[in-house]
Amino acid sequence: MQTPTGQECRYFYGDYYRGRDHEECRLLENAPKSQEWRPALCATCPVPGILRANACEHMQLHAMVYRPFFIFKARVRVEAYCTKTQQKVKEPHIGCGECHDLPEFFSE
Repeated sequence: MQTPTGQECRYFYGDYYRGRDHEECRLLENAPKSQEWRPALCATCPVPGILRANACEHMQLHAMVYRPFFIFKARVRVEAYCTKTQQKVKEPHIGCGECHDLPEFFSE
C-alpha cells in the first residue's frame, strides 16, 4: 500500500473505506520501547527503500521510533536479521552477502 508520502510499503496500512481514516504501521505496532507512530514518520522512514533494494525472503526487519535528543524530530531506526545465516545484517539495503551472491563491482 502507498504511504502518505507516495512510497510503496508492505507494512503500511490505511483504511479509508466510507470515510474512515485509520492509518498504521504494522512493522512498528509491536515494537518494544518505541515511541508513538505518526504518518509524518513515513517521509523519513528507510523501510520502503530497503524493500525496493533487497527482496530477500530470509531478512527480517525490526524497527522502532526514537528521538535522539529532544531538539530533533523523531526517526525510525531499522535493524535487519537474516534467518538463514542467523546473524545481524550490517547493511539492510545490500543484505548479509550469504543468501545471494553479490556482483563483482560490490566487492571492490
